[in-house]
Amino acid sequence: MLDDFHRIKRLPPYVFAEVNRLKQDARAAGADIIDFGMGNPDGATPEHIVEKMVEAVRDPRAHRYSASKGIPGLRKAQAAYYERRFGVKLNADTEVVATLGSKEGFANMAQAITAPGDVVLVPNPTYPIHAFGFIISGGVIRHLPVEPDHTFLEALDRAMHFSVPKPVALVLNYPSNPTAKVASLDFYKEVVAYAKKNDLILLSDLAYSEVYFDDNPPPSILEVDGAKDVAVEFTSMSKTYSMPGWRMGFAVGNERLIGALARVKSYLDYGAFTPIQVAATAALKGDQSCVDDMRSLYKKRRDCLVDSFARVGWDIPSPPATMFAWVPIPESCKEMGSLEFSKLLLEKADVAVAPGIGFGEYGEGFVRIALVENEQRIRQAARNVKRFLAEEPKNMHNVVPIAR
Repeated sequence: MLDDFHRIKRLPPYVFAEVNRLKQDARAAGADIIDFGMGNPDGATPEHIVEKMVEAVRDPRAHRYSASKGIPGLRKAQAAYYERRFGVKLNADTEVVATLGSKEGFANMAQAITAPGDVVLVPNPTYPIHAFGFIISGGVIRHLPVEPDHTFLEALDRAMHFSVPKPVALVLNYPSNPTAKVASLDFYKEVVAYAKKNDLILLSDLAYSEVYFDDNPPPSILEVDGAKDVAVEFTSMSKTYSMPGWRMGFAVGNERLIGALARVKSYLDYGAFTPIQVAATAALKGDQSCVDDMRSLYKKRRDCLVDSFARVGWDIPSPPATMFAWVPIPESCKEMGSLEFSKLLLEKADVAVAPGIGFGEYGEGFVRIALVENEQRIRQAARNVKRFLAEEPKNMHNVVPIAR
């Protein structure tokens, strides 16, 4: 019956739902699943943020409806973060909106700017909301490669020349979920110049701005002179401050686009619970050593994952950023495809990963591994994978290869 609805018809079955169902069934049967499937931070939100939330929630005035675009103090704190981190000045009243996470921000921006049939350029593979936010809103997606180099720019130029109608917006996501690719400021300069020349809106997802593992913090597209003429950027507190369930993010940048997003949101929500916004303000303005601790934790887990899995015969490219590794399926298992491989790994090794096909057709042949288990559990997963790979020819006898 769901397929009777027009918008639902445009949404394929959610790939991750099948793996999640098998994961739940396995746990119900008593299996100890080591779960790398979802990018759901497992650490506690820093204590000073929680304490500010507790303090604020005791004030009855905070129990009333809040501000859809975010309380003034929170928007000012986000503007101060951008100036401190990127050297970018923002008007907190007109160029900053607080969102219910970056995912909600993207979806509502899509509603604000998309007319039926509008073409939007989206990388592939990518986080699903980057494409489906626009599909739900009636848009049409054209895919671009993920690598932030000349191949991307050449594909962008082809897409602009050969798409009918002309594309209205381009989605960027660096550091990338799921591939962990990082863009340079020079790359952003070229993209901004191209967008201004071709009247193209730029929507940059910078949710992983603070999850990086070398001495070069990822840049913001808004660092480029004139970027605010065409660009809006989305950030999230979920990973930076281990606040995924708090649902707090931001959209910042072009005043016209931010105004459109704020207007749509004013019809849809009253903003996050005020104590959450107060606590988020404290997070942005307070001691940032918790961010360094977060980064150190994920780096240790990344190194443990790469080392322990290499020892058992599964080489994992070391991600320079994000809380994910984007991993080619072992050569002996490629024929089954990422979904069947993920299901078999769950069944035979008690290890859950996200199938690459869930991030777009060009994610086939890969899985995404989230750094959301501790080092002991990572090493246990490696031992399970070792047994799985040793027995893999027998495990494959009931598996149907992917269609060619």
